Amino acid sequence: MEYWPIGMAVVMGLLLCGVPIAFALAGVGVVGVASIIGWTPALSLMGSAFFDNGRDYSLSVLPLFLMMGNFVVQSGIATELYNAAYAWLRHRKGGLATATVVACGAFSSVCGSSMATAATMTRIALPSMRRFGYPDQLSTASIAAGGTLGILIPPSVILVFYGIMTQQDIGKLFLAGLIPGILGIIGYAIAVRITIALKGIDLPVEEKLPLGERIRALKGTAGALVLFVFVMGGIYLGVFTPTESAGMGAAGALLLVVLSGRFTWAGLVNVLYDTMKTTAMMFFILFGALTFTNYVNMSGMTTDIQSFLGLFGTTPIVTILVILCIYLVLGCVLESLSMIMLTVPVFYPIVAAQGIDLIWFGIFVVMVTEISYITPPVGMNAFVLRSVVPDVRLGTIFRGLGPFVAMDVVRVAILTIFPTLVLILT
Repeated sequence: MEYWPIGMAVVMGLLLCGVPIAFALAGVGVVGVASIIGWTPALSLMGSAFFDNGRDYSLSVLPLFLMMGNFVVQSGIATELYNAAYAWLRHRKGGLATATVVACGAFSSVCGSSMATAATMTRIALPSMRRFGYPDQLSTASIAAGGTLGILIPPSVILVFYGIMTQQDIGKLFLAGLIPGILGIIGYAIAVRITIALKGIDLPVEEKLPLGERIRALKGTAGALVLFVFVMGGIYLGVFTPTESAGMGAAGALLLVVLSGRFTWAGLVNVLYDTMKTTAMMFFILFGALTFTNYVNMSGMTTDIQSFLGLFGTTPIVTILVILCIYLVLGCVLESLSMIMLTVPVFYPIVAAQGIDLIWFGIFVVMVTEISYITPPVGMNAFVLRSVVPDVRLGTIFRGLGPFVAMDVVRVAILTIFPTLVLILT
């Protein structure tokens, strides 16, 4: 008998004690494999997970998309996106908050990071909302929720991780994230109106701008639109592989920085340094997860969990509901990347055996993970906002997020009932 529950408990304990996810997964993985087949082959497998995967050409997509996101942040395009969204929505009640959500979604499409989106939009949107009398509860909630779209709307670093771990086509995963991302923007816009109605918030409504002025406001967003269409269109039409599109996207983002007049050599060095640092961290996490996957495959964990799920029924929908409940519980104690790296190696063979499409499952996992970004006690986006605006209490942020979490649950339900909405573009 293999004592995999002990291994899982040790991983959870290490994570809760603050041990980095890469070390926790790699350490438990190699010790677990050694307990099954011995130390020599276990160390050999760990070396293979780190060395062979480190030389994998397809992994270069990760640093290139990270570089693209860093250049986009430097270009200042987030301000243009926010101003354009506000120009079109200022005459509606809660228009600033709705514009923030739309701008977050647009910025995510060329950034790829939830926390970078949340941090950037906090600096841009929160001062404006405060100036117009928006309560911090609504303002911070709309930014924190909108920021979660960064891990779903392509290019998404999390989807790259999922694609590598499950050997799924990254280009298809990106395309599958488009419609759920758009639904997320719509759902959060509805959540803004629900919040205003439930709390009876009296907000100013500005005069509607003439059509000509609204169209001119879109001028500053042209670079982001061209970059997004160039990257995703190249993948969709088969002109670029995901790796090639990442390289072209990074070059295009650098061009945006140059055209915006914000290029400096010091800025270039900072972008390269941040990209290198983040890439090293994420590679260690990924290789640690792959080492842990060896332990999962050898320990019989997948078979045992499949038998456990069988107690609730053998239909795919029951399996998904049980997995959803597990994710919601884990989201209360683990941050999002740790949760994905810990669970995907366990769950994806089970859902594949039941005939569930792994592209759809990847989007499902990311959507559920989005919820954990904005729920206590470890909602990462709430902590990002708290670090940028320390005068706002965490409780204030979390209290405002209720309607946004509810809309996330509705979106997950819709895309579970109608999986074609996820797969139609792939």
